[in-house]
Amino acid sequence: MELNSKKLERTSRIVYYSISVLLSIFLILLSSKIIDDLDRTVSRPQLEDYLDNAKLSQLNATSDSMNLEISNLNSKRETINRAIEAAQGNYQNEKSSFDAWIVTRKTLGSPDKDTEVLERVKQIDSYLAIEKDWRAKDMLIQGDIDLINKKLGENQELIYEAQNEAQKVYDTVIKAYDLKVFLIRLLFVAPILALGIFFFVRFRRHKFWPLYFGFTLFSLYAFFVGLVPYLPSYGGYVRSTVGVILSIGLGYYAIKSIRVFIEKKQEELKISTQERAKNVRTEVAEKALENHHCPSCGKDFIVRRWEFAQAKAKFNPESVYMLATNYCRHCGLELFKNCSNCGAKNYAHLPYCSDCGTSIR
Repeated sequence: MELNSKKLERTSRIVYYSISVLLSIFLILLSSKIIDDLDRTVSRPQLEDYLDNAKLSQLNATSDSMNLEISNLNSKRETINRAIEAAQGNYQNEKSSFDAWIVTRKTLGSPDKDTEVLERVKQIDSYLAIEKDWRAKDMLIQGDIDLINKKLGENQELIYEAQNEAQKVYDTVIKAYDLKVFLIRLLFVAPILALGIFFFVRFRRHKFWPLYFGFTLFSLYAFFVGLVPYLPSYGGYVRSTVGVILSIGLGYYAIKSIRVFIEKKQEELKISTQERAKNVRTEVAEKALENHHCPSCGKDFIVRRWEFAQAKAKFNPESVYMLATNYCRHCGLELFKNCSNCGAKNYAHLPYCSDCGTSIR
């Protein structure tokens, strides 16, 4: 028994495309595992392999030595600063004591010639001299630190130069590595892409087309997602070029197929209406009736009010606004006819009468 319900057709379409998508997903997962294993056949270069470790070790040791020396000098500066603070404190205390003593002291002689006054002034000056001496030592140490920092900067520049040289060599090597990985992937993906295109062109109308279509989806994913993005320098050019080639190829195939179809239809329309009626398939007739199109030429068979002949004007215009013609006005194919058993009007290309079930073909 032939089933032609719309629900079955929609369900079948969903099942078919689900099979295609499910197959493509599992093929993508499988190919990802295979490609990962292929990548492991070539070890990825590391930057450390191209560094002059002996030279860098020597330069780093020099930097460490300079940093240690700077740390020691800073420790000395901290000690000197504490000594300066102590000298400043002694000076301030002695000066404050002297100022208080000179105000309260009463003497008959001149304070400028007083021996005790002069001795206390010398004592204050000695504290000030000690502070100046420590500050001079601090400045000498700061000069040493500045000199070492300058040498440390020069040493760091040498380290950067050695690392940059290694980076240049590494960049060249990594480009060669990426190209090698890409070629390995290409050897795996290119046949898959070619096979997917072949399946689409050759088997898209096959009874098992969902399986072929699923493989085609997988092949497109494998090329445009699994392969080309891993060629960073000119992968975009490759992807765009292949896209252009595929577009041209598929466009040429589509245009050629459409022209062949049009020429075939034109040849069919030259055949008698009886012969064309015999070649109308049931599924084509169902879609044509649903869309009110002629199953042979594809033109609309509905007559509207402004197209209705004056000879038929005796009919109610509202009842003929969507009148279907018995014959196609464009190719002459019979569309509707009366049942030989009950006389009911039926679509001529469906198997049975809608009123009595009698075969109308």
